[in-house]
Amino acid sequence: MSKPNNPTIKLALAVQYGVSAPLLPRWRIRRWVQRALLAVDAKQARGLSTFAVVVRIEGLAGARTLNAQYRNKDYATNVLTFEYGVAPDGTASADIILCLPIMKQEARAQRKEFLCHAAHLTIHGTLHALGYDHVRLRDAKVMESLEIEILAEMGISDPYQMP
Repeated sequence: MSKPNNPTIKLALAVQYGVSAPLLPRWRIRRWVQRALLAVDAKQARGLSTFAVVVRIEGLAGARTLNAQYRNKDYATNVLTFEYGVAPDGTASADIILCLPIMKQEARAQRKEFLCHAAHLTIHGTLHALGYDHVRLRDAKVMESLEIEILAEMGISDPYQMP
Protein backbone atom coordinates (compact mmCIF):
# COMPACT_ATOMS: atom_id res chain seq x y z
CA MET A 1 0.00 0.00 0.00
CA SER A 2 1.39 3.39 -0.90
CA LYS A 3 1.03 6.00 1.78
CA PRO A 4 0.49 9.65 0.95
CA ASN A 5 3.51 11.83 1.65
CA ASN A 6 1.27 14.32 3.39
CA PRO A 7 -1.84 12.81 4.90
CA THR A 8 -4.92 14.69 3.83
CA ILE A 9 -6.91 13.78 6.94
CA LYS A 10 -5.95 15.67 10.08
CA LEU A 11 -6.05 13.71 13.35
CA ALA A 12 -7.48 15.29 16.51
CA LEU A 13 -6.93 12.69 19.25
CA ALA A 14 -7.68 12.66 22.96
CA VAL A 15 -6.76 9.69 25.13
CA GLN A 16 -8.52 9.13 28.44
CA TYR A 17 -7.64 6.65 31.15
CA GLY A 18 -10.37 5.12 33.29
CA VAL A 19 -7.69 2.72 34.54
CA SER A 20 -3.92 2.87 34.71
CA ALA A 21 -2.35 1.66 31.46
CA PRO A 22 1.39 2.39 31.45
CA LEU A 23 1.93 0.21 28.35
CA LEU A 24 -0.58 2.32 26.41
CA PRO A 25 0.70 5.90 26.51
CA ARG A 26 -0.88 8.55 24.31
CA TRP A 27 1.97 8.49 21.78
CA ARG A 28 1.51 4.75 21.18
CA ILE A 29 -2.27 5.02 20.75
CA ARG A 30 -1.72 7.97 18.40
CA ARG A 31 0.70 5.96 16.28
CA TRP A 32 -1.80 3.11 15.88
CA VAL A 33 -4.74 5.39 15.07
CA GLN A 34 -2.56 7.30 12.60
CA ARG A 35 -1.59 4.07 10.83
CA ALA A 36 -5.25 3.19 10.27
CA LEU A 37 -6.01 6.73 9.17
CA LEU A 38 -3.15 6.72 6.65
CA ALA A 39 -4.34 3.41 5.22
CA VAL A 40 -7.88 4.72 4.76
CA ASP A 41 -6.51 7.99 3.36
CA ALA A 42 -4.41 6.08 0.83
CA LYS A 43 -7.34 3.93 -0.26
CA GLN A 44 -10.15 6.47 -0.21
CA ALA A 45 -10.32 9.62 1.84
CA ARG A 46 -14.14 9.43 1.84
CA GLY A 47 -14.28 13.22 1.80
CA LEU A 48 -12.81 13.52 5.28
CA SER A 49 -10.77 16.53 6.35
CA THR A 50 -10.42 15.72 10.07
CA PHE A 51 -10.81 12.67 12.26
CA ALA A 52 -11.69 13.70 15.82
CA VAL A 53 -11.53 10.72 18.15
CA VAL A 54 -11.43 10.02 21.85
CA VAL A 55 -9.80 6.74 22.83
CA ARG A 56 -10.61 5.69 26.39
CA ILE A 57 -8.84 2.87 28.20
CA GLU A 58 -11.37 1.35 30.55
CA GLY A 59 -11.67 -1.42 33.15
CA LEU A 60 -14.18 -4.25 33.30
CA ALA A 61 -16.90 -2.35 35.16
CA GLY A 62 -16.78 0.70 32.90
CA ALA A 63 -16.70 -1.35 29.70
CA ARG A 64 -19.54 -3.54 30.92
CA THR A 65 -21.66 -0.52 31.82
CA LEU A 66 -21.15 1.06 28.39
CA ASN A 67 -21.83 -2.19 26.53
CA ALA A 68 -25.03 -2.73 28.57
CA GLN A 69 -26.19 0.86 28.19
CA TYR A 70 -25.58 1.25 24.46
CA ARG A 71 -25.73 -2.29 23.08
CA ASN A 72 -27.96 -4.05 25.63
CA LYS A 73 -25.22 -6.62 26.24
CA ASP A 74 -24.41 -7.16 29.91
CA TYR A 75 -20.71 -7.96 29.65
CA ALA A 76 -17.44 -6.17 28.94
CA THR A 77 -16.03 -6.48 25.44
CA ASN A 78 -12.54 -5.78 24.10
CA VAL A 79 -13.40 -2.71 22.00
CA LEU A 80 -16.48 -0.56 21.57
CA THR A 81 -16.66 2.05 18.84
CA PHE A 82 -19.16 4.86 18.75
CA GLU A 83 -19.16 6.40 15.28
CA TYR A 84 -20.91 9.78 15.12
CA GLY A 85 -20.74 10.33 11.38
CA VAL A 86 -19.24 13.09 9.27
CA ALA A 87 -20.11 16.75 9.78
CA PRO A 88 -20.66 19.06 6.78
CA ASP A 89 -17.08 20.37 7.18
CA GLY A 90 -15.68 16.86 6.63
CA THR A 91 -14.94 16.08 10.28
CA ALA A 92 -15.61 12.48 11.30
CA SER A 93 -15.93 11.98 15.05
CA ALA A 94 -15.96 8.92 17.25
CA ASP A 95 -15.25 7.45 20.65
CA ILE A 96 -13.32 4.20 20.99
CA ILE A 97 -13.38 2.31 24.29
CA LEU A 98 -10.65 -0.28 24.86
CA CYS A 99 -11.16 -2.65 27.80
CA LEU A 100 -7.70 -3.26 29.24
CA PRO A 101 -8.46 -6.43 31.27
CA ILE A 102 -10.24 -8.09 28.33
CA MET A 103 -7.39 -7.21 25.96
CA LYS A 104 -4.85 -8.70 28.40
CA GLN A 105 -6.96 -11.83 28.90
CA GLU A 106 -7.40 -12.34 25.14
CA ALA A 107 -3.70 -11.80 24.43
CA ARG A 108 -2.78 -14.48 26.99
CA ALA A 109 -5.46 -16.91 25.77
CA GLN A 110 -4.46 -16.41 22.11
CA ARG A 111 -0.73 -16.50 22.91
CA LYS A 112 -0.18 -13.07 21.41
CA GLU A 113 2.00 -10.26 22.66
CA PHE A 114 -0.17 -7.76 24.49
CA LEU A 115 1.01 -4.73 22.48
CA CYS A 116 0.37 -6.52 19.18
CA HIS A 117 -3.16 -7.37 20.29
CA ALA A 118 -3.73 -3.84 21.60
CA ALA A 119 -2.50 -2.40 18.28
CA HIS A 120 -4.89 -4.66 16.39
CA LEU A 121 -7.90 -3.70 18.52
CA THR A 122 -7.07 0.01 18.32
CA ILE A 123 -6.81 -0.23 14.53
CA HIS A 124 -9.99 -2.33 14.42
CA GLY A 125 -11.88 0.29 16.45
CA THR A 126 -10.48 3.09 14.31
CA LEU A 127 -11.62 1.42 11.11
CA HIS A 128 -15.11 1.02 12.59
CA ALA A 129 -15.05 4.73 13.41
CA LEU A 130 -14.15 5.44 9.78
CA GLY A 131 -17.12 3.51 8.46
CA TYR A 132 -15.79 -0.03 8.06
CA ASP A 133 -17.81 -2.95 9.41
CA HIS A 134 -17.83 -6.74 9.50
CA VAL A 135 -21.51 -7.65 9.76
CA ARG A 136 -21.70 -8.94 6.17
CA LEU A 137 -19.08 -11.42 4.99
CA ARG A 138 -17.95 -9.25 2.06
CA ASP A 139 -17.48 -6.23 4.35
CA ALA A 140 -15.67 -8.39 6.91
CA LYS A 141 -13.19 -9.52 4.26
CA VAL A 142 -12.48 -5.92 3.25
CA MET A 143 -12.03 -4.76 6.85
CA GLU A 144 -9.93 -7.75 7.91
CA SER A 145 -7.70 -7.44 4.82
CA LEU A 146 -7.05 -3.81 5.63
CA GLU A 147 -6.27 -4.65 9.27
CA ILE A 148 -3.85 -7.39 8.19
CA GLU A 149 -2.16 -5.01 5.74
CA ILE A 150 -1.74 -2.23 8.32
CA LEU A 151 -0.43 -4.61 10.97
CA ALA A 152 1.99 -6.27 8.51
CA GLU A 153 3.50 -2.86 7.78
CA MET A 154 4.08 -2.57 11.53
CA GLY A 155 5.74 -5.99 11.69
CA ILE A 156 2.74 -7.62 13.38
CA SER A 157 1.51 -10.96 12.08
CA ASP A 158 -2.02 -11.69 10.88
CA PRO A 159 -4.23 -11.45 13.99
CA TYR A 160 -6.78 -13.83 12.49
CA GLN A 161 -4.24 -16.68 12.32
CA MET A 162 -3.89 -18.36 15.68
CA PRO A 163 -0.30 -19.16 16.72
